[in-house]
Amino acid sequence: MSNKEKINLGLKSLSGLNRSELKKELSFMDIPDSKVNMRISQIWNWLYARGAKSIDEMTNLSKEFREELKKRFNLKRPKIVKQEISTDGTRKWLIRFLDGSEIETVYIPDENRGTLCVSSQVGCTLNCTFCYTGTQRLVRNLTSQEIVSQLIIAKDSLKEWNNPIRQITNIVMMGMGEPLYNFENVRDGILTFSDDAGLSISKRKITLSTSGIVPKIEPAGNEIGVMLAISLHATNNDLRDKLVPINKKYPIEELIKACRSYPRVKNSKRITFEYVMLKNVNDSEKDAKKLLKLISGIPSKINLIPFNSWPGTPYECSDWDQIEKFSDIINKGGYASPIRMPRGRDISAACGQLKSDTEKEKASIKYKKELAKLKSGRIRPL
Repeated sequence: MSNKEKINLGLKSLSGLNRSELKKELSFMDIPDSKVNMRISQIWNWLYARGAKSIDEMTNLSKEFREELKKRFNLKRPKIVKQEISTDGTRKWLIRFLDGSEIETVYIPDENRGTLCVSSQVGCTLNCTFCYTGTQRLVRNLTSQEIVSQLIIAKDSLKEWNNPIRQITNIVMMGMGEPLYNFENVRDGILTFSDDAGLSISKRKITLSTSGIVPKIEPAGNEIGVMLAISLHATNNDLRDKLVPINKKYPIEELIKACRSYPRVKNSKRITFEYVMLKNVNDSEKDAKKLLKLISGIPSKINLIPFNSWPGTPYECSDWDQIEKFSDIINKGGYASPIRMPRGRDISAACGQLKSDTEKEKASIKYKKELAKLKSGRIRPL
């Protein structure tokens, strides 16, 4: 980064902008109409194919034009407050945006692929009772720029730019927040992820997970067109009302109907049903058979997720033998039922464990106070 750019850190960053935002920003510059699309394509290539960190790197732009750009813009990324690396290779970044809001992003390496788990909101509004992230109040939606910046930061950290070997091959919108409650920004962010001239992540390698915002499921298929995952976790409304409270607004019958009519759903583009395994809650053989009946006829697979514990939770993970029995019933019913092995538990990066450090500190203080009251006899356990 040049000295001049260091002085201009308060200017607007181009990093993470989608095409329409980039065009809008450049419209304030004196660029001939005949050259606008060319300039957008050049800058886009530097941002998302080469990972430029300074405007001075954009050497196919004239020096004069670069100087004009630097008067208005920089390529600054949001701040990485903390990076943690698990014993299994999983990485978690705590990212802070300009307004001080924090989110977590996780990278999960596997033998043949690497998956980036991206957040869509600061906090969450759904209050799913088994999810640690759900105990953090919703602060705000992320912008599409902030969504895209998570991939940029991960590629920076993994030194992936200009490397012929890709480490990040898949993206899952399964981090903090409910993606379909931030529909437009998630849509624009994913379209930037999948743009062939830049980051170029195939839509078949991008999965959007929702707890069941039924009115947005069909538009997601039409306007975004990526793989769909449903956080199901129960086979009847009474239990799902408790585990996933949004079910009171959009009950299972409506959710399953929306899945059956999801645009382009077929065997090659199956819906994934996510099912967290909670001991003596939803893990019986009877539950497995009900699950088969519920999703009958929908091209799909069922991801079984061993519950990842967190401070103060009333739930326990199902016994491993029970998880395998559940999986066997699903498999025999004709559906793939992989058991998702927990990754990054030692750094609280596993499914349902994401929460910003500020909120963790508040929750830890509250938990210690409640525990002290319990030990002193001032409150009685349920």
